[in-house]
Amino acid sequence: MRVSFVTDTYRPIVELVLQKDAIKGFVPVPQRWKVERTFGWFNWCRRLSRDYEVLPQTSEAFIYVANIPIMLHRLA
Repeated sequence: MRVSFVTDTYRPIVELVLQKDAIKGFVPVPQRWKVERTFGWFNWCRRLSRDYEVLPQTSEAFIYVANIPIMLHRLA
């Protein structure tokens, strides 16, 4: 699959954050906690803890199913 096909079809927004060589030790990356938190919530769903699915559409459907309790909790 060509990269231009993916960018033309799905228009992904990707921001690369490069680490500076001069900085030593732990430096938090802005906004990364949102992604890490979301993947942490997916671990509560047993089916998503391993990659059992063959089709990507099935994996996508189970991600939606795993998000239902999270969104209901936010609405309540």
